[in-house]
Amino acid sequence: MIEGLNKEQLEAVTTTEGPLLVIAGAGSGKTRVLTTRIAYLVSELGIDPSNILAITFTNKAAKEMQERVISLLGSSAYKIQISTFHSFGVSIIRDNYSLLGYKKNFTILDSDDSLLTIKRILKDLGYDPKQYNPKAVRNRISSAKNAMQSPDALSRFNACDFDEKVVEVYRVYQDKLVSNNSLDFDDLLLKPIELFKQNPDVLAEYQERFKYILIDEYQDTNEVQYRLTKMLSQKHKNICVVGDESQSIYAFRGANYRNILNFEKDYKKAKIILLEQNYRSTGNILNAANDVIKNNKQRKDKKLWTKNGIGDKIIYHKALNEKDEALYVTREINKLLGDGANLDDIVILYRANAQSRNVEEALLKESIPYKVIGSFYFYNRKEIKDLLAYLKLIYNSDDDISLLRVINSPKRGIGVKTIESLTSKSNNGHISLFEAIEDGKEKQFKDLILKLKTLVDNCSLTELVEAVLNETGLKKELQDEQSLEAEARLENLEEFKSITKNFEERNGIVSLSEFLEEISLVSDVEEHKDETNVVTLMTMHSAKGLEFKYVFVVGMEEGVFPHSRAFDSNDELEEERRLCYVAITRAKEKLWLVGAKRRVLFGQDNANPVSRFVKEISDEYLEKDEETSLFENRSKKSYNNSIDDTIEYKVGEKVMHTTFGEGIIVSVTNTVINVAFPHPIGIKTIMKGHKSIRKV
Repeated sequence: MIEGLNKEQLEAVTTTEGPLLVIAGAGSGKTRVLTTRIAYLVSELGIDPSNILAITFTNKAAKEMQERVISLLGSSAYKIQISTFHSFGVSIIRDNYSLLGYKKNFTILDSDDSLLTIKRILKDLGYDPKQYNPKAVRNRISSAKNAMQSPDALSRFNACDFDEKVVEVYRVYQDKLVSNNSLDFDDLLLKPIELFKQNPDVLAEYQERFKYILIDEYQDTNEVQYRLTKMLSQKHKNICVVGDESQSIYAFRGANYRNILNFEKDYKKAKIILLEQNYRSTGNILNAANDVIKNNKQRKDKKLWTKNGIGDKIIYHKALNEKDEALYVTREINKLLGDGANLDDIVILYRANAQSRNVEEALLKESIPYKVIGSFYFYNRKEIKDLLAYLKLIYNSDDDISLLRVINSPKRGIGVKTIESLTSKSNNGHISLFEAIEDGKEKQFKDLILKLKTLVDNCSLTELVEAVLNETGLKKELQDEQSLEAEARLENLEEFKSITKNFEERNGIVSLSEFLEEISLVSDVEEHKDETNVVTLMTMHSAKGLEFKYVFVVGMEEGVFPHSRAFDSNDELEEERRLCYVAITRAKEKLWLVGAKRRVLFGQDNANPVSRFVKEISDEYLEKDEETSLFENRSKKSYNNSIDDTIEYKVGEKVMHTTFGEGIIVSVTNTVINVAFPHPIGIKTIMKGHKSIRKV
């Protein structure tokens, strides 16, 4: 089990009693340390698996951790609570819902549902959404919850009219959640703390149950997560936190890297272990990362090193503009492919999603297949959210938010006046809208939901979904539309049945509540299809936790990266530098840092200086490429060959693409055509007349 661990890793695994802080640099094997430590507690020390709690931040990380522990311990690993913070919070609420004033069949709102609720509250209060931006209001309320501030506590910080309106909306919003028997995502962590404060005996039970606590990515914890883990570990103090303040890049989500820096103050007898040996990258890459991060003042003193060898120097290239930058990257990728590299080993990282457009166009021109991570959310598509709203309403009829979403979807002739009448009958939330329905077309809707309710205990989850699609008219509406978009949406609904079927196969006979609970915990997470043999494009934030042989970081200019909004704040500038550190340490073998003399971004044409992060890297680790313009050096004739006016493309025609297969043209401009390919590829933009496409 412990064979192959280095000295520091072994110490982290075998130091089992008392508080332990493991500062794990990028690529230093922290997941192996965590999972081996769990297995060591059970197999070597005889700790009951049910007394161990391991928490991480993403479902993917939790699943990977569980699989590794199962491989080490076998079936006893299933008794260990390995989950995300939010999954853990739901389990506490599920076991203690009555003490919190909820019914058993509570539902969980995702971020879109929360936003919709806030929009309706603003409208009911008579406030102009242009003056009081609903997203800004929602984000302020979410920040308040994550800082554990009630409406009363938040009101003490009122400095302007907007602040006062936020507090007013916050009060109504919380009342509405309670009356709807619903919780939002922030409540999943806030409510357990409320439970423990109000019921010390319940807290004592959980403290006694979880005698050994392990927290992954501790630098990403916010105030609520910090408080929750501190309360749980208060009795036995056998808490092991693993993280790296140099990789704290989620301040915009409320993460506080100071939690890891202050661990020794919270736990006076804490032991600290540094994991500095990197198993991922070459020496030059790590030296560059060390050069950049040492300029941050708020950090633990550590220096990554490796036995992997010095490797190639980091290549820095300054292009003429953003198009030239994209052409340079594709040229370098073609060189890699010519040398036998796999597309899966290549990633292009950028600071903002808007930077991907020029890179995508360049990859399309060169017929290089790619995928963009974080560009879509399956569970945020309208048809999927409609289907989920039906399932939530079937499970919890008090859920007014779900009812309002689907009472007239598909169209049933139930308009605004009917909704206003129902709201009045419900005595503005005294009873649910569902209860207030007595007659008319809305009564037919109510009867439909009651009919579907009878199926919950008498058929499988997949059969229930099929019944909802057929009985509600969701499927028929799209079938009748007979458009390419409707066909794609139908395919998404069919894909949802694959999700329920997989869920049933994985978990056996399951309840609607179990399924809705799992879906609610993944629907706010960026997800993507596991397409293979393609170049990956993503933001630096999305790349955390991943690694690639070849990494291109584009936009290395002041104002782009670091972002211009960080210039007036040392804290934000240090966060940008940590983001650069994360980007650099994704690379295993080769790293390119690419910038441009001029760039059009968000409609603004700017000439930006070289990023300070490039300047912070010693010249001995850098290879500076010539400032050439691939864009300008191409002859006008060869460049214009990408547009062939002799070929006429028409909407509705079938075309064949060398990578994506057969598709249908949905729109045509002078320079590009948009082609819809079967799910999950979707619509792709292709340069008109390019060799990668031909008419069928």
